[in-house]
Amino acid sequence: MNEDSSIAKVADILREEAHRLGPGAKLRSSRELVRELGVSPVTVSRAIARLTAEGRVITRPGSGAFAAPGRRASSEASDSSWQTVALGDRVVDDTGVAGLLAEPGEGVIPLTGGYLNANLRPARELSAAAARAVRRPDAWALPPLSGLPELRRWFAGEVGVSRNDVLVVSGGQAALSHAFRALAAPGEPVLVETPTYPGALATAKLAGLRAVAVPVDRDGVRPELLAEAFAVTGARVFYCQPTLHNPTGATLTPERREQVLAVARAAGAFIIEDDFSRYLATSTPPPALVSMDDHGTVVHVLSLSKISAPSLRVAGLIARGPAARRLRASQVVESFFVARPLQETAVEFVTSPAWRRHLLAARREIGERQRLLLTLLARHLPAAEVHLVPPGGLHLWVRLPDETDEPALVERAHRAGALVSPGAIYYPAEPPGPRIRLTHTAPADHAELTEGVVRLASAFERG
Repeated sequence: MNEDSSIAKVADILREEAHRLGPGAKLRSSRELVRELGVSPVTVSRAIARLTAEGRVITRPGSGAFAAPGRRASSEASDSSWQTVALGDRVVDDTGVAGLLAEPGEGVIPLTGGYLNANLRPARELSAAAARAVRRPDAWALPPLSGLPELRRWFAGEVGVSRNDVLVVSGGQAALSHAFRALAAPGEPVLVETPTYPGALATAKLAGLRAVAVPVDRDGVRPELLAEAFAVTGARVFYCQPTLHNPTGATLTPERREQVLAVARAAGAFIIEDDFSRYLATSTPPPALVSMDDHGTVVHVLSLSKISAPSLRVAGLIARGPAARRLRASQVVESFFVARPLQETAVEFVTSPAWRRHLLAARREIGERQRLLLTLLARHLPAAEVHLVPPGGLHLWVRLPDETDEPALVERAHRAGALVSPGAIYYPAEPPGPRIRLTHTAPADHAELTEGVVRLASAFERG
């Protein structure tokens, strides 16, 4: 029995027990369920979490799980079908993003994800930084609306701009949301690299924008095709990842960076530069586009969560001129500001010696894992073609033989105990062929990475 069916079985048992015993009754303990049903504690925990989300069960730390008070039987549940008409036909599609954020099932090795494995995160150092941060006299006071001056100064120094150009926002995804909504109106086109980050596609769609694909090669986006796309569509925004592009790993060459800036200036357009992977590079990356821009063309996003921890939701959003004023207004209206304790924690961390030590350790491990993944693919999955070997990053972009059924392979791999990202979610239009993205920093260690690739190769061979 697979993990999903085990969770469903335990959930069904507890659901029936809660209904039979009635509101407020205490349910069997997790230890009893593990012993009686022969399942793992994690399976029981996830079954209880599922029932908690349904509103059928409540948990009390130290006491156990109880049937929720006042819960009506499903046959008496209210009819919410009227909402279908009220909500209309607008769809918020979180499929690609939710898949990347989902926890792997019990016994499943993740070969996908957007963050460092917990074993690679500076958890102890972040905890120490947070402890120092909350002891600051003004830790719980209202922060400046644009962000703490020390944090803005640090972000500015990282890419060579003025502190006054920096707005502190709640992570890279929030920065993209602000930028898309501030720089383009619903219904307008926005140019994106193809393939590209699914979270950007989802955010643009939520803002009512139409994503138009511009191809990339091993050196990044092609400037001549970018110019053509601006001319044909009339777009005024181009979203790109010039350094260690997700998913291909391409880094825009210095020459092309100049060309891309020139193309955008000629079109009177903005560039949203997503610099999410600057700290994941194993060698010094080229200067950020924003550091080369004297005209306010570039809106730059520099986030911390990829190199540190998912919950350090802090990023610098850099812009100049009226665009900067609009972005600041967007944040104030939507969420006021980023919580001060989180900003104080970020300041404590990035200005401490622990930050540089972590960068060195993370980059060293990234290089080792990338080399291991390349070796494993050559040994166990030689039919797969690695797009390029990037100087760092979390992933490798892999092309599969044309006859490969990509969705079927992803499903077989999952059943075999390896979770991978399907290539289709990275394209704003039809994908050119079967591909997958493999994340070498998601497994717990080198042994787990090895086993994950072996499982993937086994699934491929069964196709």
